[in-house]
Amino acid sequence: MRLKADPPPPARPLNRTFRTGFCFAPLHSAGRSAGKSGRRCYTLAMKIPLKRLIPLLLTTLFAASLPCLAMGPRPTPGCTPTPTDAQGPFYREGAPVRSKVGEGYLLSGKVLSAANCSPVAGARIEIWTTGPDGDYDDRWRATNFSGRGGGYSFESHFPGPYGSRPPHIHIIVAAPGFRELVTQHYPVRGKTGGSFDLVLVPER
Repeated sequence: MRLKADPPPPARPLNRTFRTGFCFAPLHSAGRSAGKSGRRCYTLAMKIPLKRLIPLLLTTLFAASLPCLAMGPRPTPGCTPTPTDAQGPFYREGAPVRSKVGEGYLLSGKVLSAANCSPVAGARIEIWTTGPDGDYDDRWRATNFSGRGGGYSFESHFPGPYGSRPPHIHIIVAAPGFRELVTQHYPVRGKTGGSFDLVLVPER
């Protein structure tokens, strides 16, 4: 007698539900801490069709990103404006365009915008200082212009003594769209150079 083979099981219809679980807390921890609540969460996830789950996930991600979108881009950090200082009585207009009036002390830095620290090119920088004997003279005056990257340099002797004041170099900076800056740089005795950024405040 020949035995008939069992008929193959009927094909199961394609299940289009999400079967990996959909809980904000791990299923095992939810089940242990909340009893049946973990199982209900798992059962609910089993019944969410894929065509409904994907829009739900996208909506959740979009809602989570709303606080970041509301904040907008982070503001660009600014630079602290260079403090102003006394102009003094010995300023003279029309100093020659040059970057060197002596040797022994090199002053350099950048002209920057206080709004976003970007370099300011083409700024006019008028510089004057005392001579080695402490007197002001046209020989120790210069007009400089900041380069494309905002940089400038000025070389002179170390400022001579002037009354009871510490050694100093006078500077006036002017650039379109910015307030004029009148300030001073104070070299340190024993140093052969210094760095001094000139940070301008934009006009409103």
